[in-house]
This record gives sequence, structure tokens and C-alpha cells, in this order.
Amino acid sequence: MTVPRVWRKSSHSSGGTSGECVELRDLGSAVGVRDSRAPEAGHLAVSRGAFAELLAWLKRDEPTPDA
Repeated sequence: MTVPRVWRKSSHSSGGTSGECVELRDLGSAVGVRDSRAPEAGHLAVSRGAFAELLAWLKRDEPTPDA
């Protein structure tokens, strides 16, 4: 059985009024990331390892390093 790969929107996005949202999709060996307001603009393919690191960083709620 093949599971369809669909774009998924965060449940945290539905309550906001700004309309800004990121959508994710399982691409097999990577995770697709796109702007839900401009899906025709394409997506980024991020390795599963890099995506896991990003989520861990976000969960730690660390400040963004100064540029």
C-alpha cells in the first residue's frame, strides 16, 4: 500500500490572523518546506537530519545569533 504524500499545515497556524504559514511534506529521504501563501513558488528540500536539528533548536527557544 502506498501512502499519498500531501502537504501538511501546522495546527498552530490556523488560529492566527496574519495568514502566514509553512507547510511540510514527506519527500522520502527529505522534508519539503514551502510557503502556504505561495505554493507555486516551489519548495525547499531539507534532509531529515537537518530538519530534526532545526526542530530541536526551535524547541530550545534559543535567541537567533547576531548577524
